[in-house]
Amino acid sequence: MPRLRRLLPLPLLLSLATGVGATLSQPVLAADPQQLIQLLEHRRCKNCKLQDADLVRADLRDAQLNGALLQRANLSGAQLDGADLRGANLSFTSLEGASLRGADLRGSTLEGTDLRRSDLSGARLDPQALSRSHWQQARGIDPSQQSYAELHNAGVAAAQQGRHPEAEQFFGAAIRKQPNAAISWVARGISRTEQGNNQLAAQDFNYAASLYRQAGDLAQASELETASKELLAPPKKAKGGNGLGAQLVGGAMAAFQFLAPIAAKAFIPTGL
Repeated sequence: MPRLRRLLPLPLLLSLATGVGATLSQPVLAADPQQLIQLLEHRRCKNCKLQDADLVRADLRDAQLNGALLQRANLSGAQLDGADLRGANLSFTSLEGASLRGADLRGSTLEGTDLRRSDLSGARLDPQALSRSHWQQARGIDPSQQSYAELHNAGVAAAQQGRHPEAEQFFGAAIRKQPNAAISWVARGISRTEQGNNQLAAQDFNYAASLYRQAGDLAQASELETASKELLAPPKKAKGGNGLGAQLVGGAMAAFQFLAPIAAKAFIPTGL
């Protein structure tokens, strides 16, 4: 049992989840030590009780964990390629930076799950399974499985962190989902000005203006048309990359910021 001796002892955490939805009235259960040993030795522990287990960077490739209770467990950086996690409860579990390539997550609960910077290439997920999880900068996610709101909100988060090329991609995917969503055209235009792509940004603003005009919002349409002209004016104006899009689209930017609370709602859990 040399491999097991290297991994043990592992601390079994009994602290409350710090995420939204945890209260003092909710019972906090520790991982079953015998089941934890079983998992680490055999990588097979169906329906195991592993709440709050510390499994940081654990090698659990091809592990059988279907139906397992893994609420609040720490699996940051773990190797879970090919793991069977069908029906597992991963509420508020940390999988930050974990590798889940080819993992089966169908039917799993991903309420408040931290999947940031994880690798989900080839992972099997239910449609919109990530809508209540945190998956910023995760790799291998299929945009066709995500809703318009998820994609746009991811763009908002990326833009607020200054990751404008990534934000542009998310807004583009959102537009493909819902081509008549004017706010996504505005948001992508702003992201493009931050990268100095004024020609493309002007096209986005013009199209958004046409959508606002169709909806009867003439003031917003006029503002966007003016912004588009300013972006294409001779270079007495700044060439992007300095908030020019946001400065030119004051009212539209207010609407862009308004969507951030909608993004937050997607991640606020209703309870464990």
